[in-house]
Amino acid sequence: MLSGLESIQLTTLILVVVAGFAAGWIDAVVGGGGLIQLPVMLLVPGISPVQALATNKMGSIFGTTTSAVTYYRRVRPDLRTAIPMAVIALAGSFGGAILAATLPASVFKPIIVAALVAVALFTALRPNVGELTKLRHNGHRHYVIACLIGGVIGFYDGMIGPGTGSFLIIALVSAMGYAFLEASAKAKIVNMATNAGALLFFLPHGSLLWGLGLVLGGANMAGGYLGARTAVSRGSKFIRIVFLVVVGVLIIKLGSDVWHDTLG
Repeated sequence: MLSGLESIQLTTLILVVVAGFAAGWIDAVVGGGGLIQLPVMLLVPGISPVQALATNKMGSIFGTTTSAVTYYRRVRPDLRTAIPMAVIALAGSFGGAILAATLPASVFKPIIVAALVAVALFTALRPNVGELTKLRHNGHRHYVIACLIGGVIGFYDGMIGPGTGSFLIIALVSAMGYAFLEASAKAKIVNMATNAGALLFFLPHGSLLWGLGLVLGGANMAGGYLGARTAVSRGSKFIRIVFLVVVGVLIIKLGSDVWHDTLG
């Protein structure tokens, strides 16, 4: 069984740990930690893209679980919404991972960039959105919409991944009417499930580098714990600012990928 640690130099291992911590912090606050973590994983000598993706998911699930527990203890999000949403998201993520094995991510990236630009404009032009929880739907409709969000974004996470937490937060804020803080708490529970769904696909293929994944997971846990505590103490306004920064970076990164794919 490969650990992934046999041939890694100390400097590379330190870089992985730092990236894992930073990704855990960003993910806990607004999502998007994969922008930091996955590119660093691809720099590890001898690692294949599939191994990088699988090991990245293993590290991420430690961080999202830690931040989900921290949020739950301090924010107490409504699990009657979060758990069904997470179950549907897990199934969606598994399906997305299957599709990712057959279709290139470049097919979907232009659509994702357009969606991110719309999300950034919506959040920037409506400064009061997400300050307080004002639910837009009640009863059965509330849970149906929550599960639809979980399924669609879970599918996206399994297929492509970057910005999943950010998409979950803005969907919960704009479509459901949650404040940023409560949306972040629910998003972490759902994101934990999407990571699990992708891992269920990768596990039978033997793609995980367990030793490296555990190191990454430890760093992610530390970052996730600190990020969740920071978000809870600073509140929705702080999350909104970090959210706009991360979405801006996502637009630049994915937009650059689309540009290079077009030229290539």
